[in-house]
Amino acid sequence: MYTFDSRIRYSETDADERLTLTALTDYFQDCSTFQSEDLGVGVKYLQKQHLVWVLSSWQIVIDEYPKLGDHVTVGTFPYQFKTFMGSRNFFMDRKDGKRLAYANSLWTLLDTETMQPARVTEEMTTRYIPEEKLPMEYAPRKIALPPNLEKQPPITVQPFHLDSNHHVNNAQYVKMAFACLQEDATVRQMRAEYKMQAHLGDVIVPYSATNENVTTVSLCNESGEPYAIVEFTAKED
Repeated sequence: MYTFDSRIRYSETDADERLTLTALTDYFQDCSTFQSEDLGVGVKYLQKQHLVWVLSSWQIVIDEYPKLGDHVTVGTFPYQFKTFMGSRNFFMDRKDGKRLAYANSLWTLLDTETMQPARVTEEMTTRYIPEEKLPMEYAPRKIALPPNLEKQPPITVQPFHLDSNHHVNNAQYVKMAFACLQEDATVRQMRAEYKMQAHLGDVIVPYSATNENVTTVSLCNESGEPYAIVEFTAKED
């Protein structure tokens, strides 16, 4: 297991001085990156091997959003490797030990020269130590689209949307989708299914629908094919 300690910053909070969902997503992503870097199988290693880990799906559950100034511990560990796939859990705990949020994720290893799935290397399976997966209710990876989706204003991919792999970072899709939520909605669970990569200059067209306490957003290209589908389940009153 890999963990790091942090403190909730003002820049990471919303109008209620609570950590935002997108900032939580960034914490989890940074945590796995820190682990990979410390184990010597991070960005530079992957670049030399012409490999990249691409996120296939997220499931993040939030029991409580920490507030400004709270001390937190963020953790992650892989629990399974299978051919070209890796599964990884995450969590965020408050200093007193209370679990605030937890997550499941599925990643695909790609060959950057062919953009085809690549087998997980022996170095990775040796340095990452799989652990028992978190006890949680695991949702399906696939997200069903409701029939009443409505088109939203398009978004042109800008340089700040990209990461070191030169495609839109997975957390940026969540930020785009989050803009389609009702202002008073507090998200209890976020699921994301990633289908293809968007690059600089691409136009992303969101389609969204809210049914009871669930908002589904399909982030599509101009032909209507989804780059990513994001589902937010709001806390019930």
